[in-house]
Amino acid sequence: MRKTFLTVTAVAALASGMAHAENVTVFGPWLGPDQEDVEAVLDGFAKATGFTYSYVGSDSFEQQIRIDAEAGSAPNIAIFPQPGLAADMARGGFLTALPDNTADWLKENYAAGDSWAKLGSFKGPDGTSKVYGFPYKVDVKSLVWYVPENFEDMGYEVPKTMEELKALTEQMVADGETPWCIGLGSGGATGWPATDWVEDIMLRNNPPEVYDDWVSNKMPFNDPRVVKAIEDFGWFAKDDAKVAGGAAAVATTDFRDSPKGLFSIPAQCYMQHQASFIPSFFPEGTEIGTDVDFFYFPSYADKDLGNPVLGAGTLWSITNDSKGAEALIQYLETPEAHEIWMARTGFLTPFKKVDTSVFGDPTMKKMNEILLQATTFRFDASDMMPGAVGAGSFWTGMVDFVGGKSAQDVADDIQASWDAIK
Repeated sequence: MRKTFLTVTAVAALASGMAHAENVTVFGPWLGPDQEDVEAVLDGFAKATGFTYSYVGSDSFEQQIRIDAEAGSAPNIAIFPQPGLAADMARGGFLTALPDNTADWLKENYAAGDSWAKLGSFKGPDGTSKVYGFPYKVDVKSLVWYVPENFEDMGYEVPKTMEELKALTEQMVADGETPWCIGLGSGGATGWPATDWVEDIMLRNNPPEVYDDWVSNKMPFNDPRVVKAIEDFGWFAKDDAKVAGGAAAVATTDFRDSPKGLFSIPAQCYMQHQASFIPSFFPEGTEIGTDVDFFYFPSYADKDLGNPVLGAGTLWSITNDSKGAEALIQYLETPEAHEIWMARTGFLTPFKKVDTSVFGDPTMKKMNEILLQATTFRFDASDMMPGAVGAGSFWTGMVDFVGGKSAQDVADDIQASWDAIK
């Protein structure tokens, strides 16, 4: 049995006698500052083990990794931002299964560990499910952004449950205020912000197994439980009194512009449901924790479904097996591999044994607390569905819904798009 977590010394011992002969090639989606961050982690790996490495980043990762694998020129390690692509490659025989006890390690050492073991498990060419992807670096979507000063001026308190969030929404309307900033505009990707809403609501209305069946279409998209989640989104988004600009503005407002209402004087809206990256579109100089803050998009008090978190992230997989590739995956099981990036920025981890005091960004530390308190983590559903659905009919269906189409008709249309590709 592997220890609860490997020490850097243990990883180095595993590499002893082989490191001088091997360079580990790594291919991923990160460029620019993100590439500098991942290379800092790989520097730590090289220092600990003696292996060298070569990292290449690409904004065409999804296309290139398929080409390289089919040509027999895959890197040792590939970093997948989409589990669906990793699943396809595992099924095609292009990934090497990780050690048998990787699932046990994830269950023991990651918060909501069952979720992470499941996320990285796929069926191989023989139809047997094994862990092929090691989850590392996470993004959180289950967040609501607000301006503390606006809350204080109106005497509003941060809600701790979904019941309280809905009551606060109604209280704001009663006070003559507009609760929500919602914008679905995103060029050719218009509609995707609404999919995040529906996904978060699915996790708060149903057990995670229902969410999984929905993602795989084992449960049809027009199942009553999905229709209800869409309607619940409509409770927030299709009421003129609840959303900035009225319901008609939801589909036409660009998601990058929608936060502006939080910062206007007087406030045009008080809350925005959006992922951890949205501060990039806040006014220049905005200080998180002072000028703006966030809270967990809460679960229901009257449902025994724990604290689910919706998000995204990357899976590290072996696409060209070697001792160095195996050592790198094992290095990711050390606290050091996480703490190096934590001390920089833009990094979240569910690893329970890291020293959270090393976070270089207090905002990331606070987000990480939400992640560590999660009882369930699920990956963005639209990113795991076939592209024609997740990045197609689901997006457009949400635009149709806020435009007046019924949740049932939208769900029926999306299911028809599933049926068309089966």
